[in-house]
Amino acid sequence: MAGRFKELMKKYGKVGLGVHVSVSSASVTGLYIAIKNNIDVESMLEKVGMPSLSKEKTETSSPPAENPEMRTASDSEFRYVRTVETKERNRTTELVASSGGALALAVLINKALFPVRVPITLALTPPVARFLARRNIVKNSL
Repeated sequence: MAGRFKELMKKYGKVGLGVHVSVSSASVTGLYIAIKNNIDVESMLEKVGMPSLSKEKTETSSPPAENPEMRTASDSEFRYVRTVETKERNRTTELVASSGGALALAVLINKALFPVRVPITLALTPPVARFLARRNIVKNSL
């Protein structure tokens, strides 16, 4: 795929580069908006067949609720039951909080999606180049 991408850049030059930058910009923008709206990008990537960070289940314990009305003289007879809830962590939210923000995470995910962006660029560049040549915007003999 990298060879075809290089051939495309040689053949179409600035148009190919412009299409690729446009596709990348749209990708980063979409990822940024998704991350800022707290969408679990990790599960979306898994649905389209892109394995990403592993989901880990965490156990959270809730502290015993103390009710002052239920206390009696024999307070030592009460047993506190620890309830444990298992819930999935949203790794996207954790990474945004720990790695410097939503834009940094969007750029990193965009880098990981390079194999997806290249075929899109390969498909879009010839029609865009023809369109620009017909409008006399680009002087290429395509």
